[in-house]
Amino acid sequence: MSDPDRDEDEQPVPWMQKLLDNPFLLLFLGVFIPMVVYNLWGVIEILTVPVSK
Repeated sequence: MSDPDRDEDEQPVPWMQKLLDNPFLLLFLGVFIPMVVYNLWGVIEILTVPVSK
């Protein structure tokens, strides 16, 4: 008879789970994405300020 727990362990781990199990990647994304968004937002704000006379 086959063991049901054993069959479950033989299934491959999904690639997204492998990706999200990496704490350093999550830390990098949590710092990098807001940094890029805020810098881009700042550049857009600077470019849309009207020129004074």
